[in-house]
Amino acid sequence: MAGRAALITGFLLAVFLHHAAADEVHVVGDLIGWKVPQGGASFYSDWASRNQFKVGDSLLFKFEKKKHRVVEVSKESFEKCSSDNVIGDVITEGPVKVDITSAGEHYYICTKGNHCEKGQKLAITVSAAGGSRPAKSSGAAPATFLGFVPQLLLALYIHLNF
Repeated sequence: MAGRAALITGFLLAVFLHHAAADEVHVVGDLIGWKVPQGGASFYSDWASRNQFKVGDSLLFKFEKKKHRVVEVSKESFEKCSSDNVIGDVITEGPVKVDITSAGEHYYICTKGNHCEKGQKLAITVSAAGGSRPAKSSGAAPATFLGFVPQLLLALYIHLNF
């Protein structure tokens, strides 16, 4: 029985460590999503400051189809709310997941009407993959923990039935 408990404990530890290092999906704007923020331009900069981004993570932009756009742009275009220097495709249908594939500064704006000028723009700083991730200050459970729950339940089921 002791060997079986050690095996289960080892399995749970391996699964937990795997998920603790997993890439994270960041829901842009949390519950608000990707829309013109009531608080102006500071809303998305405040959101970004509460998150740590690394190569391999993804941004999930939640918005209604054709009401907003997601466009990655240069820093200059970001500051001017201009779509002159677009990086990649203009995304018009949401929700959409954007993979982060390189370290450095990344800038996203909405080019629908004057949404960008009203604060619908996001700047993030991305670190290289493999770095440690400090704990988030928000009270939300990290996506890696939520992904761990099904495996924990499976392990408990196996333990109780075999």
